[in-house]
Amino acid sequence: MLSLLGYGMIVVFMVLIMTRKLSALVALTLIPIIFAMLAGFSADMGGMMIDGLKKVAPTAIMVIFAILYFSTMFDTGLFDPIIRFFIRIIKGDPVKAVMCTAVLAAMVSLDGDGSTTYMICVTAMLPLFKRIRLDPLALTCVVFLSGSITNLLPWGGPLARVAASLKVESSELFIPLIPTMIVGFIGVLALAWFIGMRERQRLGTLSIHPGHLGRKFAAEETTAAYITHAPDEKEALRRPKLFWINSALTTVLMVSLVLELLPLAVLFMIAFALALLINYPQLEAQRQRIAAHAPAALNQTSIFLAAGIFAGILSGTGMVTAMSGTLLDILPDSFGPYLAPITALISLPGTFFMSNDAFYYGVLPVIAEAAKTYGIAPVEIGRASLVGQPVHLLSPLVASTYLLVGLAGVEFSDHQKYTFKWAFLLCMLFLACGLLLGIYPLYSR
Repeated sequence: MLSLLGYGMIVVFMVLIMTRKLSALVALTLIPIIFAMLAGFSADMGGMMIDGLKKVAPTAIMVIFAILYFSTMFDTGLFDPIIRFFIRIIKGDPVKAVMCTAVLAAMVSLDGDGSTTYMICVTAMLPLFKRIRLDPLALTCVVFLSGSITNLLPWGGPLARVAASLKVESSELFIPLIPTMIVGFIGVLALAWFIGMRERQRLGTLSIHPGHLGRKFAAEETTAAYITHAPDEKEALRRPKLFWINSALTTVLMVSLVLELLPLAVLFMIAFALALLINYPQLEAQRQRIAAHAPAALNQTSIFLAAGIFAGILSGTGMVTAMSGTLLDILPDSFGPYLAPITALISLPGTFFMSNDAFYYGVLPVIAEAAKTYGIAPVEIGRASLVGQPVHLLSPLVASTYLLVGLAGVEFSDHQKYTFKWAFLLCMLFLACGLLLGIYPLYSR
């Protein structure tokens, strides 16, 4: 009975959010309460929910302050000189243009917000792409794939969902993934070089000839377009004189995150407090920065907290144990030891046809519980489940991708066709690296 109720809860949850009948926040909060009452746990579900909230609280706090920190860094103009530098060194060369776009997207997407990445990168680079007649699909492809890698940062969304769903520390998931992410980014750079070379051949030698005037005008016009794009109120927030201090603070933060000098949430709290003190020492200015970015932080963290209720009830009622038992009964014994790579492969269609919320909060806990029988730790299953993220972002369920194609002036279907094969290959690169580096096992007895 518990197994049926558990699967029923997941199906109802998935249907309601995929058909947009309920938001993820509302569904994650109310659906498990209803099913816990149906299972006869009305008197106990309060404690279960609190236990779930305690597990996800560190992740929620980390996400809040990560968003606030990186949003504040964008306000200060930390990345403006880097963007201008890229634009000036491209000088009309298609290869440099595509490769610099990939690097720029990776840097800008450090805040974990895909929409911000798309707006900044397309605004900065599209005029240049048009000027030297590059295919705008090349722009959307490399921006998209670079962003899919940094999307795996602990505050990016998918990893935080996995941590909340499996009730594991974000650092346990993230730190072993760093080499895989580096290899993935090298792969994206190689793809950017390949696309750039293909574009160079398509356009011929005229666009890259040393004496070609279009090269100079492309860089100058694009730089001007980027600089003049920011409204006056944004310019008032810029702190160009503090660029090196902000760069040093961000570098120290990144190193501290990798070395785990303190819990991730605490590191971001400290870094955000220092960022406000250094860049906006006036109390009113600090309040304005917090108020400006609080909606984005609240939208993300409210879902993680609601996921704590969902996970707490799923675990506390024993539903997840019963469901994993049913799954093991159905799953051939020979498949069990391979659950880690199976999970990685399932994550491609799973996160494409479902939302991240549906897959990570609904399906993943059941797989992780079943994998325990074969000695595969939940954190290993969690890492494997992130393999499909590049393909997931091509899903028509991902709203930010519509922003990308809209800004670039291309059709969504054309972007899918152009990018899908590269996104799939990037997923396979993630899978191969994960298996070779042992961050999840190919086979477990």
